[in-house]
Amino acid sequence: MTSYDPLYDPEKDVHPVVPALEQAIDRARKVLAEKTPANIHDQDEMIRAAYGLHYVLHDLLAALDAEQDQPQ
Repeated sequence: MTSYDPLYDPEKDVHPVVPALEQAIDRARKVLAEKTPANIHDQDEMIRAAYGLHYVLHDLLAALDAEQDQPQ
């Protein structure tokens, strides 16, 4: 057991719905644009940026995996 909560816990943080790849890409671009101006010297802003980017990256990878698993 750790003395902190991890950013991602695969047992608790599984996304039940995988977005379509196009939606995941759009969302990743939107969040990246939102987080780009974050002040690197502001710890709270960096935490929020890391958290937001972390989740869109998970969605993007899940969407890519789902697309690869589809029969062609």
